[in-house]
Formats: sequence, C-alpha cells, structure tokens
Amino acid sequence: VKGCAPLNFLRLSVTLMFGYECRILERNPGRSAMHDIGKLVLRLTLGVLILLHGISKLRGGIYGITNMVTSAGLPAWVAYGVYVGEVVAPLLVITGWFSRIGAGLIAINMVFAVGLAHRASLFELGSTGGWALELQGMFLFTAVAIACLGPGRYSLNNY
Repeated sequence: VKGCAPLNFLRLSVTLMFGYECRILERNPGRSAMHDIGKLVLRLTLGVLILLHGISKLRGGIYGITNMVTSAGLPAWVAYGVYVGEVVAPLLVITGWFSRIGAGLIAINMVFAVGLAHRASLFELGSTGGWALELQGMFLFTAVAIACLGPGRYSLNNY
C-alpha cells in the first residue's frame, strides 16, 4: 500500500490523513482484523463476567445450588458442574484455548441456571420493561455465538 510499506505486515485498516490506507495486522487478506478483535472482545467480556460468578462460588460454596439440584430430582453431584461452567469454561474462553468447548459449557451452565433458579421469571418483564432474564439471556446467547464463531486469531488455538 502506498506510503505504508513498513506497516503491511499488520492488518487493521486505518485511513491516514493523507488519504492512503494502511493495513495493520495483515496475515489473511480475506479476513478482517476487526472480526478477530470483535471475537476477542466477546470472549473476554463473557469469560470475565462468568468467571466472577465462579469465584463467588469458590469463596462461598455451592450449598444453595446443591439444594436446587436435589429439589429438581437430580443427584447432588450435578451441582459441582457449576465449577466447570463458571470457572474452567470461562478460563478456556478468555485464553482462547478450546474456547468453542468452553463457550458450549457456559451455554449448558446457563440453561441449568435458567431451569433451576430462574424458571419462574422466564416469561416476565422487569420493572423497567426489559426481559426479567436479560442478563442470563445475554450470557447464554453470547456463549452460543462464541461457540459458533470460534475464538478468532487472538487465541491460543482455533477450536
């Protein structure tokens, strides 16, 4: 690209004041770096927010979850899946190491959370008019999106 030869190894498109375009992070010309940056933002946001829930469970225990699981007729050991869904899976998503699997585990975790803890609010609106489960829905569908899209270039692997 005219005037930007030193920057051609990178890919983020930037139009300079002088009217030429430099490509930063240029590796795969058919793939936009902004897509990869967007995937990174999705991964980091979902991973960190879910991990904070997991850290809370590590500190406070899962007694309440165990009660919900057994009340639903499931064996008590199923409650330990929250550690997989809220600690291990977010770490996979954040690092981009098998993040599709991590995102899938987060999605399964969210289905359990909605089914066990939030089932009564599934078809309710909150006091401000939004869906009562908008946070849980955002976590669930962001995880599904990451599982479908993959981690992007800024990850430890592409799975």
